[in-house]
Amino acid sequence: MNVIQEINNINDKFATQGSKLRIEKRGMKLNIRGPLPSKEDKNNFKIQRISLGIAADIYGLEEAKKKLQLINLQLELNQFDWINWIGNPNKKQIKKDFEFPNKLNQFEAFFFKESKSEYRNSTRKTTWRSSYKPYLKRILEIYNVNDNQDLDKIFQKTLESYEEGSRSRKQCATSLNVLANYLDIQLPEDWKLNSRGYGLKKAGFRDLPNDEFIEKLWERIPNKSWKFVFGLMATYGLRNHEVFFCDLSSLTNFGDKIIRVLPTTKTGEHQVWPFHPEWVEKFELSKLGKNPELLPNINKDLKITTLQNIGKKITDQFKRYSLQIKPYDLRHAWAVRTIFYDLPDTVAARMMGHSVSLHTQTYHHWITKRDQQQAVNNALLKVKRSKTI
Repeated sequence: MNVIQEINNINDKFATQGSKLRIEKRGMKLNIRGPLPSKEDKNNFKIQRISLGIAADIYGLEEAKKKLQLINLQLELNQFDWINWIGNPNKKQIKKDFEFPNKLNQFEAFFFKESKSEYRNSTRKTTWRSSYKPYLKRILEIYNVNDNQDLDKIFQKTLESYEEGSRSRKQCATSLNVLANYLDIQLPEDWKLNSRGYGLKKAGFRDLPNDEFIEKLWERIPNKSWKFVFGLMATYGLRNHEVFFCDLSSLTNFGDKIIRVLPTTKTGEHQVWPFHPEWVEKFELSKLGKNPELLPNINKDLKITTLQNIGKKITDQFKRYSLQIKPYDLRHAWAVRTIFYDLPDTVAARMMGHSVSLHTQTYHHWITKRDQQQAVNNALLKVKRSKTI
């Protein structure tokens, strides 16, 4: 049975009878949506949704039809009351029969369902392991301890188990929001507000390495291959794994020094300019333009490994050489460097392979400082000019 087609057929029949409500499918559940009395003012109708908690299958559709008939009758008799549709007395039983662990397995299968290429599948594996698996494991642990609570409360407890303002809390909120949509679970209105995570308040004041320190660290690395890795990350602000998925042909002596991050990476193809440009020569990166095989010989076959595993090798090398910084510190330092080169934020965000909103959120402190400094400079220049007139 085509559930969507059957839903459309049912909705068409109710529409011919004058009903403005309809059955809708969200994730694996059925809802009723349409103009309903406001919870604050019964005389004020607005588009709202009633979550039925009913499975989107042939049996669920029959039950949803009955619910829709009942609601239409209540509206016609002016007897509709939200108390009958919020706090469903069967809600505990629905949750009990929900088989939450199995639903998590179904969600995982759904997540990988549309992966048609090997590269895309590898990227999804990386995303799943880093951005979903840890948080789904946490919510399952909390569910097992609090199995008598409603799922929306379980979601809230899971989010609150991470420190406020942490990157993990924000990522948890994002991942669980996707899961909630799949399971048709209504999250609190302030969910986004409570997800406050990795932004400048935490990352902005980290002790990023200055240019002089970066150059000294490069000199300390004994292995020439890994010196190239370090130099590329410092000069181009690359993610760990991106180092091994770049077109470096422009790094020759007569090239334009603009490298191309290949589309097999996390955020797709994009071009990056060097900041500082002189670091291309300082870190001997021109050698890579002639011979990219000078980079470490690691397994880059995404049929066998993942982008995350490749990135971890760089993290391990930083620890091995006691470099005192994390690989991503080089990326953050590059981003801040572009700010004081007055590179437009939209351009810098594009080079980093992420959105402008994420860029401005992450580097808000330095961007604000730049803009304020520019305003101060303009004000001082204005005063100086007025004195010379």
